[in-house]
Amino acid sequence: MKILNMKNITHCLKVALVTAVLLIPVKEGMAQEESIRSGSAGASELLINPWARSSGWGASNVAGVAGLEGQYVNIAGLASTEKTELIFAQTSWLQYGNELFNADESVSSISSFGFSQRIGESGVMGLGVMSMNFGDIEITTVDMPDGGIGTFSPRFMNIGASYAHIFSNSIQGGATVRMISEQISDVSANGVAFDAGIQYRTGEKDELKFGIALRNWGPRMSFTGDGLSFRGIVGSADDYKMTVEQRSSYFDLPALFNMGMSYDLLSFNHRVTLASTFTSNSFQKDQYRIGTEYSYKDYFMVRFGYVYEEGIGNIETTTTALTGPTAGFTVELPMGNGSTFGLDYSYTDTDPFKGSHAIGCRIDL
Repeated sequence: MKILNMKNITHCLKVALVTAVLLIPVKEGMAQEESIRSGSAGASELLINPWARSSGWGASNVAGVAGLEGQYVNIAGLASTEKTELIFAQTSWLQYGNELFNADESVSSISSFGFSQRIGESGVMGLGVMSMNFGDIEITTVDMPDGGIGTFSPRFMNIGASYAHIFSNSIQGGATVRMISEQISDVSANGVAFDAGIQYRTGEKDELKFGIALRNWGPRMSFTGDGLSFRGIVGSADDYKMTVEQRSSYFDLPALFNMGMSYDLLSFNHRVTLASTFTSNSFQKDQYRIGTEYSYKDYFMVRFGYVYEEGIGNIETTTTALTGPTAGFTVELPMGNGSTFGLDYSYTDTDPFKGSHAIGCRIDL
């Protein structure tokens, strides 16, 4: 059995190495145009992890994420759902101070819901919904730059349908089809993205884990709607008018590749998990994620993480409002018959904003 496990480990390492080698020329070619391409992608909300548990350690647990939260980290983790799982989460994304009302507001309020159900002995189906609300924004025109003619409310939403499967005692994988919608009152864009991932576990107690995930791969999107049309005059006669519709440029999805590993240190009722992940972004800087989680009997968990990218922490070179540190905790309460109720919280440090806060609840039936 040990020989077999060693062969499996060697095989997985070879696959990871070959994948990394194949990515090197791609990233070198893209690095020459990074300053140009960084602003050409859209649907950047797909890069936000709305779940409070995995965001608490910077989504560094690509190799060991379990349950429905795998939809935004590594969908292979969905296969770890034992029976039924329900998740609700609310995120205050990028808080800032409102001096007028002496209160904190946020750039966006993110509401998320997820449901997963085991099917048979080795399959799991999952559904996740993420909705971003930016509040009411004043409508302005060239003639009325100060507004006063009403408001509009942008809405970003994506819905993911997933399936994960346990292939053996040590290998599981999954895939997601995600519908994307971005809209304001008179302009909208719709698209579809695909995710796929795999996890490998080994050791006497599955303490060593490896994970690979591809996310946000799909066709380009573009905006359409009445907001891109205007009344034009044809010829010199004022009485011959027609509606002219402009075409917006296409934009690509922010595809990325995750590759990570984790290791569990087990001692009686205690567990300490060390995790690391490398994220190769198509349109942004590559990121290195590290995190640790301490658990006592799986009733109480506390976690910390750090997400590093080139230039972070220096206001002259950074290209993100995120400064790197993350933290969070979980309180899990038994409800009888193997069911549990969990309360999750996470904090992501930002600058110049006041951070992002996520709180969620989880029910395992």
